Amino acid sequence: MFLRLKARASYWLARRLFHWSWFVRQPRGWRWLEGQFARMANLGDVGAQSFYGHILTFRGVGLGAREEGVRLLRLAALAGDGKAAYQVGVISLAGTPSKAPDPSEAARWWTMAAKAGHPLAELKLKELAGRDASR
Repeated sequence: MFLRLKARASYWLARRLFHWSWFVRQPRGWRWLEGQFARMANLGDVGAQSFYGHILTFRGVGLGAREEGVRLLRLAALAGDGKAAYQVGVISLAGTPSKAPDPSEAARWWTMAAKAGHPLAELKLKELAGRDASR
């Protein structure tokens, strides 16, 4: 119980420090921030999974970081996070080095995102349906 409370407090502080560019530019500061984000994501916090998943997917260094980011985004999306579901749909349509583009999987994720209230998911679904109809 105490460790979970400590993790939440550290995560809260890390989210605040994340907006201080001078702290983020420091290698030790960035490593500490990443540790707090990773700890909360591993504890199953959906918001942390989505946040850290986005960071790793779009700013991570190396293929392993990006794959971990996509994994965290999928976990958050399955837990009901609309932003994460939308992003997984975008990644599914674009494909990854380890997976070919899959429009049907993208549609499934965007449907989940639309149900969660993501504003662009409906537009992407319509775009995808129009693209399929023109073939």
